[in-house]
Formats: sequence, structure tokens, C-alpha cells
Amino acid sequence: MIEVKNLTKKYGNHTAVDDISFTVDDGEILGFLGPNGAGKSTTMNILTGYLSATSGSCSINGFDILSNAFEAKKRLGYLPEQPPLYLDMTVKEYLNFVYDLRKVKMPRGPHIEEICKLVKIKDVYHRLIKNLSKGYRQRVGIAQALIGNPRVLILDEPTVGLDPKQIIEIRNLIRNLGKTHTVILSSHILSEIQAVCNRVVVINKGKIIANDTPESLSANLSNDHSLSIIVKAPKERVLEGLKAVPGMKSAQYVRAISEDVNEFVIDPIMGYDIRENVFKLMSAANWPILQMKSNELTLEDIFLRLTDESERGLHYENVLKNASKIEEVADDESNN
Repeated sequence: MIEVKNLTKKYGNHTAVDDISFTVDDGEILGFLGPNGAGKSTTMNILTGYLSATSGSCSINGFDILSNAFEAKKRLGYLPEQPPLYLDMTVKEYLNFVYDLRKVKMPRGPHIEEICKLVKIKDVYHRLIKNLSKGYRQRVGIAQALIGNPRVLILDEPTVGLDPKQIIEIRNLIRNLGKTHTVILSSHILSEIQAVCNRVVVINKGKIIANDTPESLSANLSNDHSLSIIVKAPKERVLEGLKAVPGMKSAQYVRAISEDVNEFVIDPIMGYDIRENVFKLMSAANWPILQMKSNELTLEDIFLRLTDESERGLHYENVLKNASKIEEVADDESNN
């Protein structure tokens, strides 16, 4: 587990990190987000022991990263944005070098072989690192972070510069690592955070402005909880059926896409998940659902909204209060 308490870092009169606290539970994948200059990199450098804090503390599995650095770092694997690779070494030489550097006690051969198999670099094990593609170099970087089997992994922009296929492969690898490790993942690709992480911490101007799951952030900040649905069935019959679904607030026809293929927008009663009831309706009538998607905010929308509100001195709690007031007004107007 990672625990950050009242962490502050100052450079002269500039406060880069301002009294932040958060925890990451065992087996959790946490997305750590923030615009440039927000304090994200400073926080990660303190977490990994590269920087000291002005005040506050960071602990890895109960060991303080500064006062008990050796024990804390034994339980920590770190992949910086630029992997710390020695390009004139082979992958084999480099991983053995890291093994010796960290004074690992596990059986050398089986341990390194297991890691190479996990990150899929066995086929380049004897090649010079400088001759590897960007994707393979990232994999070697992740491999060095796994030497010693640390319980905690901190990955800074692990997919930067990769092609789409490599990005998907690294995402799948991170998901698998999350089954046996605690992971902090920093990325500017917000769809990546949404696809991989259980929870998101957003930092701006040195302060944490949100700490929640992507789903809760979207549900709490979005004023639009409707769903768009495309169905292959007669318009009038579908509309009549949708309006009778339990938990339905409203159902509206949007457009005809092709013959007997129509799009609708359905709006549930607040706090009601109507997807299962809609599916049952369509299934019973033998009306194929061709698409169903949420119209709530994406993580990109949430990030922009939160950081914009933060610029004006508001945090997640205030944004939620404002969103709640807007919803109450909208509900009152619709009832009137």
C-alpha cells in the first residue's frame, strides 16, 4: 500500500506540492493526472525517493521513503518517462546489472526469465538495447521495474511514443500487473487512464482537486445522464415500449439511420440504471440493439472541467455542489 500524508514541497517561495494526502490500496491501479506544472512529477519523484519533501510523509508498504529508504525501495519499481536504459548493453546484460544493483536474493535465472516472459521480451533477450524499437525499449523499462518483484509499481507515461498496437499491448500488460501489484500510472492519454485505472487522482497547482473512480466522476459531474440507443425496429413501437420501461424519465426519437433502424435518447430517473430493463424489452420483442452508449462526460471532459474550476479556486466538492444545484433547477423546470 502507498500512503501520502500532508505532503508539501517548496522551492523557495514557490509551492510545487501543497499539503496533499491520498492512499493507494493493495492491488489497485491508480491514475495520477495533472496538467504541466501541476506538481504531478514532483509528487512522483518524492514517492520514489528522488526528491525530499519539505514536510509530510510518503510510505511504501509501511516504510517511509526517506527515513527507511532501503526497505521502501525494495518494495518499489519505477519506470520514468524516459526509461533508464544503457543502450550499449544487451537486454540480458542490462537486466542482470539491475539485478545486482538491487541486491536481489531471488534465484537469478528463473526470476529474470519469468519477467522476460511476462513482458514478452524473450525474443530480444540477447540483442543490444540501442537496436530495439521504442515499444521493446518500454518493455525492457518495465522489466527493470519488476526486478526483485516489488509490490508497488510507479509508471510515468509508459506508452508515450508508442504506436496503437504497442499501446494496447502495454495497457494489457499493466492490467495484468495490477492483479498482483499496486500500481500508480501517470499518463496524458486520458482514455488510457479510463481504460486501465480503478481510481483517479487529479492534481492542479499543487493541490488534489479530485479523488474518485472514473465512473463516479462522470456520474457526479455530468448534468446529462441519458443514453443514446440505436435499435432495428419500428419507430413508434420502440418509443411506446421505451416510455413504459421502469425507471424511465423520458424517451425521445432522434433520427432514422436507415430503413427500420432508428436512434433514440433515453433519460433515466436520477440514480436508476435502466440498461437491463431496456435490454429485456428489446430482447422480448426481438428488436436488435445495434448501439447503446452513455452521454455522460468523458474523462477528457472531466479533466478539463476540474482543472478549469481549479483555476478559479474550486475543488471537486464545490463542483459537485454546483452540479447538484444545476440538476435540481433542471428537474424543477421539467416538472413545471
